[in-house]
Amino acid sequence: MAGTEQPGMEQGRKRGADVTHVHVHGHGVDVDYERKGQEYFDQRSLRRGAAGWVLLAGLGVSYVISGDFAGWNFGLAQGGWGGLLIATVLMATMYTCMVYGLAEMSAAMPVAGAGYGFARRALGPLGGFATGTAILIEYAIAPAAIAVFIGGYVEALGLFGLTSGWPVFLVTYAIFVGIHLWGVGEALRLMFVITGFALVALVVFVVGMIGEFDVDNLFDVPMTDAFGASSFLPFGVVGVWGALVFAIWFFLAIEGVPLAAEEARDPKRDMPRGIIVGMAILLVTAALILVTAPGGAGAQALMDSDNPLPDALREAYGGNTFLADFVNYIGLAGLIASFFSIIYAYSRQLFALSRAGYLPRWLSVTGSRRTPYLALIIPGTIGFALASITQAGDLMIQIAVFGAAVSYVLMMVAHIVLRKREPDMERPYRTPGGIATTSVALVLAVTALIAVFLVDLLAAAIVAAIFLAAIAYFWFYSRHRLVANAPEEEFEAIARAEAELDH
Repeated sequence: MAGTEQPGMEQGRKRGADVTHVHVHGHGVDVDYERKGQEYFDQRSLRRGAAGWVLLAGLGVSYVISGDFAGWNFGLAQGGWGGLLIATVLMATMYTCMVYGLAEMSAAMPVAGAGYGFARRALGPLGGFATGTAILIEYAIAPAAIAVFIGGYVEALGLFGLTSGWPVFLVTYAIFVGIHLWGVGEALRLMFVITGFALVALVVFVVGMIGEFDVDNLFDVPMTDAFGASSFLPFGVVGVWGALVFAIWFFLAIEGVPLAAEEARDPKRDMPRGIIVGMAILLVTAALILVTAPGGAGAQALMDSDNPLPDALREAYGGNTFLADFVNYIGLAGLIASFFSIIYAYSRQLFALSRAGYLPRWLSVTGSRRTPYLALIIPGTIGFALASITQAGDLMIQIAVFGAAVSYVLMMVAHIVLRKREPDMERPYRTPGGIATTSVALVLAVTALIAVFLVDLLAAAIVAAIFLAAIAYFWFYSRHRLVANAPEEEFEAIARAEAELDH
């Protein structure tokens, strides 16, 4: 957190002794801090200056782009094209408003903890830990689901003669965790290239479908007798509700860009620009795919497809074509891009929570290349086991979406609280519309959370169980062992000291 520490705090690190124990009561929770010496942070330092705003924008697109290739189309089975359209507009509005709020907070508080750090300052240790846990659930589980989809692609294409998924999962995790261990600059640049290939595949797909577009194809799902049913909403008004979960897949994980704050060149400038440009690109790709895929192939043909873009081309052109095969092969880059980038996200969230003492501190140790190797390897091992044992990609995505929705609610509350409670906080970038903008995101995030809960009770129950275990760990153990001069905690300490001076 170079440039944001108070002189006294830096001196506290240099004194080196892990001796200062402080008991703090705030936000309804008693916590105990100890101040760590410089050696502790030397063992837990990331490589700074590795990413400018262009790489950050690429990271944002990379997180999400797999959602353009698969997943969104299941919303057609819930709400028809009209229902999915309305749901996508609502979720696009939620994410856009949320991104503006995150742009402000990530520039004001450029720390690797991102959402956890924002909520920590606004809502206290418990609120911060709950937000960090929700984000960690999202990012630790999502790669396992994507690994299952990668296995399905490889198997469907007949690559390497594989008929079982687990060897693909093993190779996928080993290669891409390995690249992250090599170094963050190298990983982000490779991620950028892979994402570029995926975007090429989307452009080729859209161009190939334009000539086959027919408005009637959008409305070929048979109308039911549900309340409010029409050719536009074949499953009625309730279909919009069911489609919300799948509309989220067009944008899920863009909020992970601020996790790169400590590795950005100039986070106060680069963070807002990177996340906003990334979101703008995703809005364009979502709109193009939502219109051209069902518009060329028919909404009904794509409702249950695990591979909707190649299937749409085959349906539109009456059989297999070079174009369909090209999009099928290059589309694999979209899944790999999201898998690769979300590994980065879970490692940085785990690193930040561990460095501050909320999770076991040994998880945040970095190696000679300044990468948190245990925070990369341990969730990767768990993800590989989950993918291999369950091979239930849909369930794991639902769990990830539920964790994400919880974090969205808490992060938007954090923005509103900070604007109200700390109006004079330095904000290098300010959200257009202020709390009105993030209030829109908050209302839509609550709506999405309810929708996810109703669509998949099992996913909600699994997330609730993980949450209860994490909160129990915090309450009975880690809240008594927090690190006072971890960057996310120092923001709180600075704010508390300034408040005391004011009084």
